[in-house]
Amino acid sequence: MNSTWHAMEAEDVLRALQSDSKGLSNEEAKLRLRKFGYNKLKRRKKISPLQIFLAQFKNTFVIMLLVAIIISVIMGWFEAKAAAEPRVVIETYVDAIAIGAIVVLNAVVGFVQEFRSEKAMEAMEKLIAPRARVLRDGRATLVPAAEIVPGDILLLETGDRIAADGRLLEAVDLSVDEAILTGESSPVSKNIDVFATETPPADRKNMVFMGTHVTYGRGKAVVTSTGMNTQFGKIAEMVQVVEKEEIPLKLKIDRFSKKLGIIIVIVSIAIIFLDLIRIGKIEIEIFMTAVALAVSAVPEGLPAIVTVTLALGARELAKRNAVIRRLASVETLGSTTVICSDKTGTLTKGEMTVRKIFVNNQMIDVTGTGYEPKGEFYLNGNSVNPMDDQYLALLLKISVLCNNANYDGRKVIGDPTEGALIVAAAKGGIHENEIEMRYPRRGEIPFSSERKRMTTIHDTPDGHRVAYMKGSPETVLQLCKCAYQNGREVKLSKSMKNKILRKNEEMASQALRVLGIAYKVISEQLTEYSEESVENNFVFVGLVGMIDPPREEAKEAVALCERAGIKTVMITGDHKLTATAIAKELGIMKKGLAFTGRELDDISDEEFEEMVEDVSVYARVSPEHKLRIIRALKKRGHVVAMTGDGVNDAPALKQADIGVAMGITGTDVTKEASDMILIDDNFATIVKAVEGGRVIYDNIRKFIRFLLALNFTELALVGSFAVIGLPLPLLPAMILWLNLVTDGPPAVALSMEAPVEDVMQRAPRSPKEGILHGMIFFILASSLIQLTAEIGAFWWGFIVIGSVEKARTMVFLVACFYELIVVWNCRSEKHNAFKVGFLTNKVLIIAVIISIFSTLATIYVPPLRFMFQTVTLDPLDWALVLFFASWGFFVIPEVFMKTKFNDET
Repeated sequence: MNSTWHAMEAEDVLRALQSDSKGLSNEEAKLRLRKFGYNKLKRRKKISPLQIFLAQFKNTFVIMLLVAIIISVIMGWFEAKAAAEPRVVIETYVDAIAIGAIVVLNAVVGFVQEFRSEKAMEAMEKLIAPRARVLRDGRATLVPAAEIVPGDILLLETGDRIAADGRLLEAVDLSVDEAILTGESSPVSKNIDVFATETPPADRKNMVFMGTHVTYGRGKAVVTSTGMNTQFGKIAEMVQVVEKEEIPLKLKIDRFSKKLGIIIVIVSIAIIFLDLIRIGKIEIEIFMTAVALAVSAVPEGLPAIVTVTLALGARELAKRNAVIRRLASVETLGSTTVICSDKTGTLTKGEMTVRKIFVNNQMIDVTGTGYEPKGEFYLNGNSVNPMDDQYLALLLKISVLCNNANYDGRKVIGDPTEGALIVAAAKGGIHENEIEMRYPRRGEIPFSSERKRMTTIHDTPDGHRVAYMKGSPETVLQLCKCAYQNGREVKLSKSMKNKILRKNEEMASQALRVLGIAYKVISEQLTEYSEESVENNFVFVGLVGMIDPPREEAKEAVALCERAGIKTVMITGDHKLTATAIAKELGIMKKGLAFTGRELDDISDEEFEEMVEDVSVYARVSPEHKLRIIRALKKRGHVVAMTGDGVNDAPALKQADIGVAMGITGTDVTKEASDMILIDDNFATIVKAVEGGRVIYDNIRKFIRFLLALNFTELALVGSFAVIGLPLPLLPAMILWLNLVTDGPPAVALSMEAPVEDVMQRAPRSPKEGILHGMIFFILASSLIQLTAEIGAFWWGFIVIGSVEKARTMVFLVACFYELIVVWNCRSEKHNAFKVGFLTNKVLIIAVIISIFSTLATIYVPPLRFMFQTVTLDPLDWALVLFFASWGFFVIPEVFMKTKFNDET
């Protein structure tokens, strides 16, 4: 905001405060519109759908596959020209077509997921009021919100969505819902008092903000900021500036792909170089074999199976009320080390609930949570029936009558605090509709933030007229002369007042919102009800303490997070006292620190990074604070999940490794900026999603271990035979069949493995941990055993029998059946197939059967036998194939899985 803007803003506010302003003239408004621009959120250059689609190919593994396609096409063209047989022409293009299909599948899935995330700013624009009422030339005028300028005077009424930031000139019982901006659950009472310049937005009671809406009362405000200069606009700017970091799984696969690519290139060059040394020249056949080997060594099925696994995992999580917007985020969930959660509606029910009642010098506990009319009243551990307790019954009756909320047995319409009073009365058998018919209302002196109380006047069934009051305990006590105790009205002494105030402080220290309740019998002759004529000499009845209670399932989820090595942090716009009380009840804050936004401003980034891991609660924080918290945690090496529902949460959700939006209370903005949406707004659902993420990552590791073992064997087998000068033991079509058809179904089945019991009983894996962590020995052992078995099969077919076709067929079958045995040892990182069992994964059983019969078809179905150049085998050949394949049972995890081996592959 430039100096001209500051000067104009100060001048407008001063003029509006000092006079009965008639607003801007139409001419002045037009001049300012040209000067300051439209009241709109500006967007950065939009990413086109084509750019999103092309970005799917900026991936090391995909680039490797594209190179493989090009090489396959070039080789195919040369071979097709020289070939007379149609079979050879078809074979030459099989690799390219199959790999191309995989690349397109990944690009389409990635495009669909990421295209939706570009809608965040469009959703924000929908939250701005399309039209607004302003004073122009002394008349109320309805103008497009985009044409509002600094200096305009907004006219505000109940239900209005506020079109710009403004300083209040008038506030009559004005309450504004600012949850979308500040995260505070209750509507904020507004006034025209002056605040300090450094006061955070949540505490600026004399300001209104773009995007929020009026829940009660009316007011006038002079516009101080429009467009991107509003609080809303600043958040919009942050949403655009914050760059989403690469997902860990993508980074790991990229890192792995680069290393695999280097190995493939080195081996291919080595084959050509050794041939040059062996015979003094490079044979074209050897060169083409080396190139073919490079193509075949790439595990073509890996990207497709990863995509399918993540999609299946996302579908499973959706059944648990967690909708995944970015597929790769499924895996990231499993490595989460810190969950930063909003309080209201996520850790708590978002429904105010009466917990304690102080009446007749006794403290009564009230059970039940939320707006369910179920609960009991207890005095010293003994159940109390309110209908048998005149003091409690009187307090509950007043709570319902001095009340403007409505309750239909399930939900509250109106102020949450008033709704809590009606629900508490319903638990005691006092129902809103019945009591209001018996005590008809005759008048009301409304609540305001200045008065801090509300009074209603009613007729009683016995013909009297009474006034009922509720409000802040201190205010109500000042207006009371007596107290209702021991069945009669007794004069309030100083000691009695002090005792009541101490009880108020005691309840407030437990983060309860406390209200005082009182009554007064008034004359039926009184016709006008005012503060002066009614609000004096009341009889004090008691105190009511309420809170937005923690969800029961959230307590269990926090405890489960602790066992799983995940830290839970509460970040809220609510007050520090309330936040710490809820955090202690949930088990989030046992010995950690609690910070407010203002305290965060007083320390440097370096100091904060040193202590960020010790802080469990953040209260009264701004969007900038949330970003700072997430960045500090990430600098300490944490994988951070962040929840949010309001517009103010959107930048933090985008900055977090996993942004989690609320499905019920969340705005479109937060949903579009998120990676995951909670359908039920429940913290426990996040923990279920983390558990699902861990299972999915474990399963990804299982099928990567399974797939790579075969590929390294192919690399060693074909490469060594080419160097020695022996016939190729596997043709390219056979290798592709093994990679996609034989191994594909079992690999997908591994992705559906049920979770092991200890998945949430172990610490999160390190973000630096490579995707091959601990499995290198297993892959090498499996490859060496399989290589030995396949050499044995080739020796029998080529040396003993003298048929290269039979030798290739036997090697092909040994490779197939060996892999279909090893897959059972890939189901666990701790136990072999016999301990895990063969019947617990029915999908794997079906997949193995499909792979077996598909491979047998290449031997016994003539067209396929013709294409793959296989031959039928006699019983002795089959016995040897099964013997060599059975060596797969020796590749057991207990021996070869070194989970403590630390690599970053």
